[in-house]
Amino acid sequence: MTLPLMPKATAVWLIEKTALTFTQIAEFCGMHPLEVQAIADGEVAQGIVGYDPVANGQLTPQEIARCEKDTNARLKLLPSTLPVAKRARGARYTPVAKRNDRPDGIAFLLRNYPQLTEAQIAKLMGTTKETIQKVRDRTHWNTANIKPRDPVILGLCSQTDLNAMVTQANERLIREGQAVPAVPPPSEDEAA
Repeated sequence: MTLPLMPKATAVWLIEKTALTFTQIAEFCGMHPLEVQAIADGEVAQGIVGYDPVANGQLTPQEIARCEKDTNARLKLLPSTLPVAKRARGARYTPVAKRNDRPDGIAFLLRNYPQLTEAQIAKLMGTTKETIQKVRDRTHWNTANIKPRDPVILGLCSQTDLNAMVTQANERLIREGQAVPAVPPPSEDEAA
């Protein structure tokens, strides 16, 4: 069950401003009825300012009135009207501990997904085109230690993002009339 925002503060407001039973308030706020009674007695939640669920769009006055008339009725939380935040795509922060793994992920993408453009790899891995070019040309400062490893397993990108980029690249190749390369099976090094 979804709980209201700031349940204890909401319980304080409901105790002070309504004639709801402790059980009704407890079930709505996800608390035990004895905890609600302790709040009403002033033993718990001293100094907590009540949070108005009506003003914040979690309850309607009609819903409170309906439950005040019938002690067996239960309050129903209104559905949230807040938009669900989508995570921004593209370059993002890579922790310091994973930055040395980035060239390994780039090498994996260059070898297994040649249809991806440098811009797509840069967006997926959060790196620059210059770094991708250095890994491709084997002029990267750490070329001797670069081993192609799956960036999803390394935690540098999500499988969903990788699949979306590969699909986008394949569609581009089909539009241009080129053949879509087959994905090679993983080598024994990658399987381990």
